[in-house]
Amino acid sequence: MNMRMALLGCVLLAGSLARCETAEKDFFFKDKDSVVFLGDSITEQKLYTTYVEAYALTRYPSRAYTFRNVGWGGDTAWLRQRAHPNEKELFAATGSILDDMVTKAVGAGLARDVLPLKPTAVTVDFSMNDHAYQAFREDIFRAHVRSQKEIANVLTKNGARVALMTTQPIEEKRPDPDQDVKNLSLRKFSDGIKEVAAKEGVLFVDQFDPYMALMMKARATNPEAVIGGGDKVHPGPAGHTIMAWAILKQLNAPALVSCCGIDLSRWFFLSKVVCRKNCEISNLKVSGGAVSFDRLDGALPMPIDTRAVAALKIASVTDDLNRYVLKVSGLKAASYDLAIDGLKVATLTKEELEQGFNLAALSTPNSVQAMQVLDLVFKKNNVFFERWRKVQLANGPAEKLAELDKQIADYEAQINAARAPKSHHFELKPVTN
Repeated sequence: MNMRMALLGCVLLAGSLARCETAEKDFFFKDKDSVVFLGDSITEQKLYTTYVEAYALTRYPSRAYTFRNVGWGGDTAWLRQRAHPNEKELFAATGSILDDMVTKAVGAGLARDVLPLKPTAVTVDFSMNDHAYQAFREDIFRAHVRSQKEIANVLTKNGARVALMTTQPIEEKRPDPDQDVKNLSLRKFSDGIKEVAAKEGVLFVDQFDPYMALMMKARATNPEAVIGGGDKVHPGPAGHTIMAWAILKQLNAPALVSCCGIDLSRWFFLSKVVCRKNCEISNLKVSGGAVSFDRLDGALPMPIDTRAVAALKIASVTDDLNRYVLKVSGLKAASYDLAIDGLKVATLTKEELEQGFNLAALSTPNSVQAMQVLDLVFKKNNVFFERWRKVQLANGPAEKLAELDKQIADYEAQINAARAPKSHHFELKPVTN
């Protein structure tokens, strides 16, 4: 009976430690996906798109992904910058006339800039220019929702999964930005996108409400607080990190990086490693109160742009997207020095380790590796932008296109090599006075 009770206690403890993460829904981006980011100047900034891309590459290092950004400053859902429809006529049109104009404009823009990339997944981020930076206008809204429908229809017919996204709100410096006429207009445009997504059977992603909620919270203590940096329309890296957080959560991005749980109080004939989620633990040793082991994670933490660390205090990015957990129970000392590959990274209390400490909050070899991936992704995306906008669309020489294609391929090879997880040696040593 005593043995059975002891085993039951171990099972319950293992179950507690196994609460590293709950089951996750399927992530929007799949293995072998060709992903295209379609949007306006906010997409062209190559910030939120790069953060989303870097998350996918580091969270799923064995998946084959291709990402391309075709954002264009000043663009709209009717692809103004690509097809150049007569907007006065477009806004006046209804019924079959509107259908014909939108079909022609959207079809031409997608045929030139998106469909040649053979996308299997596309995110669509329009509205900021569509609402014309003024109070809500029904005629513009009509053209906008019809164009969103056409984008979804054309892309799905060509085999792509589609996520129609709202834009983020405008950061006017006032205590009540939610009452600004431009944001009231964007609010209605967001509702229109949601309705289109539901009718067309595509994913709806809302950036507007989560971003507005954080902005209103900041304005409660500082009426002119700006959470995004940049300007009121184009956020800086912090704002784009908040956008990526909102987007990734609604793309069903898993919070878990990996989780290792160790119970030092277990009987000698039972494994002391009681939680392995997306990691492998080997060479576990306990000696003189110290604990050491080797850990090979199946993913890297999401890299956070050094220019965007302020976003971590505004949005729950780390908890929602970056759970890189170490749990150790049965410790005796009050606190422990944690070293990885011989370098001290933190001093953690017994309680922190028992509850499960999120290593994503620290500078670790894995976070350094993830930042290398982010840097390479930025470089690759800059080369693709030059290739697409400055050479391809300008009918530049084939030799230049080939040169840039080689640079892109080289960067993608470097990215794939850089995101492969590596084994690291962990040591916990009791702190003594």
